[in-house]
Amino acid sequence: MKKKIGMVSLGCPKNLVDSEIMLGLLKSEDYEIINEKEEAQIIIVNTCGFIESAKQESINTIIEMSECKKDKCELLIVTGCLAERYKSDIINEIPEVDACLGTGNYNEICKVIEKAYNSGEKQVLYGKLNETDYLNSERVVSTHNGYAYVKIAEGCDNCCSYCIIPSLRGRFRSRSYEDIIIETERLAKSGVKEIILVAQDTTRYGLDIYKKKMLPWLLKELSKINGIEWIRLLYCYPEEIDNELITEIANNRKIVKYLDIPFQHASDKILKAMGRRGASLQYKDLIKTLRTKIPGIILRTSVIVGFPGETEEDFIELYNFFNEYKVDRLGVFTYSREENTKAARYKNQIPKKIKEKRFDEMIKLQREIIDANNKNRLDKTYITLVEGVAEDGIFYMGRAYAEAPDIDSLIYFTSEEPLNIGAFVNVKIMNIDNYDLIGAVVHEFAE
Repeated sequence: MKKKIGMVSLGCPKNLVDSEIMLGLLKSEDYEIINEKEEAQIIIVNTCGFIESAKQESINTIIEMSECKKDKCELLIVTGCLAERYKSDIINEIPEVDACLGTGNYNEICKVIEKAYNSGEKQVLYGKLNETDYLNSERVVSTHNGYAYVKIAEGCDNCCSYCIIPSLRGRFRSRSYEDIIIETERLAKSGVKEIILVAQDTTRYGLDIYKKKMLPWLLKELSKINGIEWIRLLYCYPEEIDNELITEIANNRKIVKYLDIPFQHASDKILKAMGRRGASLQYKDLIKTLRTKIPGIILRTSVIVGFPGETEEDFIELYNFFNEYKVDRLGVFTYSREENTKAARYKNQIPKKIKEKRFDEMIKLQREIIDANNKNRLDKTYITLVEGVAEDGIFYMGRAYAEAPDIDSLIYFTSEEPLNIGAFVNVKIMNIDNYDLIGAVVHEFAE
């Protein structure tokens, strides 16, 4: 009988897809996938290495999992971005680690395990950053509650000055639309109702292999698949959002009116230093256009405060931008000085205290915006995807179109009748609990 394997997946949804693919490959070789790390004979930690906080979380998790080698764990394997970036350091400094597998070598996970057992030697594979074929492997979907991520491309060509991703993931490369459709059909047959399209830059999909942007066409084709009710878009670069894409989102009932657009800043000087192609005026026009052509659209973005050379005037410009345009969802990050990036060599690095102060100010502003938005949702009814039962056993929990999984808040609601996970119900919002909403299932029209 094959060994028992446990997986810890860290970082973004794109990383989760990679973890699910490795689990699928292992399952096909008759390994037993389990959730209890204490019982696992093999533990895989799929790491993130994007910024300092993510690196630290990955290192802490590896060290925590290494304790299991005192009991039943026989092999500890580190995969993902941290393994691609610091393979030698991990192997040399954490002796409990038996193998490191980089971001382009996931399809070799079974081979690595066999070699580690047979040779007794540490295994290190990395640098294979030119393929997407591994994404076509059948996955073990771990979300289990009506949705799944679909990675439509790998790598990145944007080369922002603060970002290490191109060196960890390689050049931007799209999957073929045939492979994406086949995967989505498979997910739909398994009961998935919502697919969430992810890539480092979803809006560039198709440019490399079809010589034109193919995302609007892909959305149209995916919406024809029976069983898929919601299609959600993440990681849409603002410079690549054109009228064709906006029209498809507006007119296609299966595409949820929710768009994730990483602006990163609102000062043109800082945007230029970041290596971003956009500008503040362009971002303002885009927000106005999206809200005009797609009424009710939820906009999510992320920003970096404390970037090298960010003056108080630059920060005020950023603050005022979001105070005026009141984006629905905002992720705020303090600048992380990453080695081997252009920005790490910039002069005028910002002191930690100033970065934290600016972070706090942006978070406070966004909290006020979220509170106002949540109050506007009281007494309104929304189609909601049932994701599970809360720990108290009284409330169900789920999401409306306005909430993306893992990053946004939840809706907790009661129902007089039992509900199935993955079902859609109409929920009337009746109360607010911090960031979350409280409601009840009703039999009336939902927005």
